[in-house]
Amino acid sequence: MSGYILCQVKKAEKPFYIENISTNIYSIEELCYYLYNNLYLVDSSLISSKLCTWLEEELELPKLAAKLKPYIGREAGLEEVLYPIFKEINYLAYEELKTLNGRIEARKREPEEIREKRKGDALMENRMYVNALRVYQKLLEHGGKEITGEMRERILHNQGCAYSYLFQMDKALDCFWKAWKENHSEKAMKVYLLAYRSVHSEEEYRKRQEDLKTDEMVRQETDQALKGFAGLPEQHIASGETDRILEDLTREYHRSTGS
Repeated sequence: MSGYILCQVKKAEKPFYIENISTNIYSIEELCYYLYNNLYLVDSSLISSKLCTWLEEELELPKLAAKLKPYIGREAGLEEVLYPIFKEINYLAYEELKTLNGRIEARKREPEEIREKRKGDALMENRMYVNALRVYQKLLEHGGKEITGEMRERILHNQGCAYSYLFQMDKALDCFWKAWKENHSEKAMKVYLLAYRSVHSEEEYRKRQEDLKTDEMVRQETDQALKGFAGLPEQHIASGETDRILEDLTREYHRSTGS
């Protein structure tokens, strides 16, 4: 973001509340940063009369507010609402603007179900787990031609992660189990077993592996992932350590599936 100087305009005395991520912002720079990094969270809850009033009264940017007002309450192209805001402080350098154009065009070509999935992912990245769960659950309930078995696996996996971060491990385990049932993939099985071990004893964990007739390679890889985090073999893994295991495996999972 080399094309702007920090705090070119005044900071607001009263912040603007971004509902999607439950965060207050105080400057147009913060608004630009949020928009650039969260394209899938730009919706009517953000482009609203409240935002226009805040820009006009708190940041003293009446012209910018006037440019956005026609788009309140109706569908608008991202470029129509983003570009005026970015241009107000020359937020983007030329190459960054080209990158943004490409991202916007790619988003336009995506089916609605994919955009909603990415919205849920963006909420996860912002640690808004309850909101992400709502988005994912709606996708699972209403489906659509884009919600294939592979996509359901990814959604259920992310739901399981969200529940684990909320310390609802019974629900997390249920989601990880359903994710595995979709395609019987090795990665989904490893995630399920890691989560299972986080709330069960070593003995119960081994019995579960036997009951599922887990492949020897999956057993070895799962055991290896657990080695660095478990304390005594018979103790449950601490919740914080569970999160780290799941986060590491989730990153690997997403890289391999493109989700």
